Amino acid sequence: MSSKGLEQFLNDNLEDLKGKGLYNVIDPLDSPNGPVITINGKDLINLSSNNYLGLATDERLKLAAADAIKQYGVGAGAVRTINGTLKLHVELEEKLAEFKHTETAIAYQSGFNCNMAAISAVMDHNDAILSDELNHASIIDGCRLSKAKIIRFNHSDMDDLRTKAKNAAESGEFNKIMVITDGVFSMDGDIALLPEIVEIAEDFDLITYVDDAHGSGVLGEGAGTVKHFGLSDKVDFQIGTLSKAIGVVGGYVAGKQNLIDWLKVRSRPFLFSTSLTPADVAACIRSIEILMESTDLNKRLWNNADYLKSGLKKLGFNIGNSQTPITPCIIGEETLAQQFSKRLIDEGVYAKAIVFPTVPRGAGRVRNMPTAAHTKEMLDKAILIYEHVGKEMGVI
Repeated sequence: MSSKGLEQFLNDNLEDLKGKGLYNVIDPLDSPNGPVITINGKDLINLSSNNYLGLATDERLKLAAADAIKQYGVGAGAVRTINGTLKLHVELEEKLAEFKHTETAIAYQSGFNCNMAAISAVMDHNDAILSDELNHASIIDGCRLSKAKIIRFNHSDMDDLRTKAKNAAESGEFNKIMVITDGVFSMDGDIALLPEIVEIAEDFDLITYVDDAHGSGVLGEGAGTVKHFGLSDKVDFQIGTLSKAIGVVGGYVAGKQNLIDWLKVRSRPFLFSTSLTPADVAACIRSIEILMESTDLNKRLWNNADYLKSGLKKLGFNIGNSQTPITPCIIGEETLAQQFSKRLIDEGVYAKAIVFPTVPRGAGRVRNMPTAAHTKEMLDKAILIYEHVGKEMGVI
């Protein structure tokens, strides 16, 4: 493609996205990412953060990070397999295994990296993957990278999963078959039907893989979706992020010793990307310790979530079938969802519009994320603003 061709391609497609309400504007924060944020000098109630427990700004984590910098410096200096593994990394992985009730764990630089790493290290072109149609983009990309045959099943449709698992198993075409699901689905807030999935997996000898990015710190008194259902010994791969409820950055895979040993010698992001920084690792360790010491933050999160959901539902907003703190207000048409979000921001609530391709066309929404750090006064103010904007725009 020539330089002129590239210019035309970019300009035409950017204008097309903007005209359809599909272009996302990024708003830099002037402040920490807490329950109230500052953008362009204006304070806004923040309902768009994944900082579920408020730990991203917790003083205990800041102190742990600062101490680690003093002792180890700002970078690990190498990939894990050369000399980039600090004692801190080992301590983090031991803590993660204890937290997730598994034999051991491996830490990565991001949750996205986990799915790219773990799926492709185990599955190949001789295998098949049964994947929920609403799985996260990182799962989809990890499946594609593996070159396994991808068989999508209807969202949380156990009859469809059973039929497709049976067909795949009985075909004799595949060496291994894996079933992959999010633990909590990030756009709708519903929970995977893990007991049924595990039962089907046992019937057809499927490898089980759960991405618990939005479940860790939230369900199972913080230990996650798998623990919520008491299935810690039944799920082969437990994937999670360290950037949401944990409040820092990174990701992990938790499972049996031989699985983690294999990932350490065959997963490419582990082998070819520099280790997590000492400050991040130390902050993650402290965060997990806090979650294991007390469920107070978890209880506060759920109280705030129930309060906001109840308020929005009473106003007449369609909040879908969320079973978790993720609270979508489903608007429908993409441009209207974008306009609704803009009016909320104008009035003092930062709640971003989510549109295609993150959600299906015609399912545009504003996605709300109450956290443990919000006060009832903040949530009351947000509900009043929702009522005002909703009536003004004819959404309720």
